[in-house]
Amino acid sequence: PSGRILYLLGASGAMPVIAEGRWWTLLTAGWLHAGVMHIFFNVLWIRQLGPEIANLYGAGRMIIIYTVASIIGFGLSTAMYASPIHLPFFGGAYLTVGASAPIFGLLGALVHYGNRTGSSHARQAGLQYALIMGVMGFIIPGVDNSAHLGGFAGGYLASLLLDPLKPERIDHLAIAVGCLVVTFIAIIWSVIT
Repeated sequence: PSGRILYLLGASGAMPVIAEGRWWTLLTAGWLHAGVMHIFFNVLWIRQLGPEIANLYGAGRMIIIYTVASIIGFGLSTAMYASPIHLPFFGGAYLTVGASAPIFGLLGALVHYGNRTGSSHARQAGLQYALIMGVMGFIIPGVDNSAHLGGFAGGYLASLLLDPLKPERIDHLAIAVGCLVVTFIAIIWSVIT
């Protein structure tokens, strides 16, 4: 899709968030993709990580982690683009979409699970996947490394609050449904406005 269509559907980045005041795109951008290959690889990662994180944390908490990672990932990308300090490979984005920021959040949750439970296998798997995807971000042009870094941090921080050693509660499920409903409304709002 063109940049204009992505913008209309809820792409995030410095232009929508800062220039246009479309702050809700921090929620919507994690559900959009810039092409067939982009969605293909993100779906592969979600297919690999989603069931695992849902198994470790519960389905509701997985959705919360995904949502928080999206907000923090795209928020950091927006902030880095608008910052007067521009770091190589971490400059943020003018316009950005994709599930990779929340996917990095799932990796952050996997690393936290390993740290919390003492599972070196989970911790190493999360770090190795993040390293592999991170290296790809330095090789492939146009990758939003700031969103990836923010997503990882967001997933890790959310998982700190959603202790994986405690069972999932009904309020986690209610918050997850709330995350999905608010995101759906944000997508509709992007199209309407």
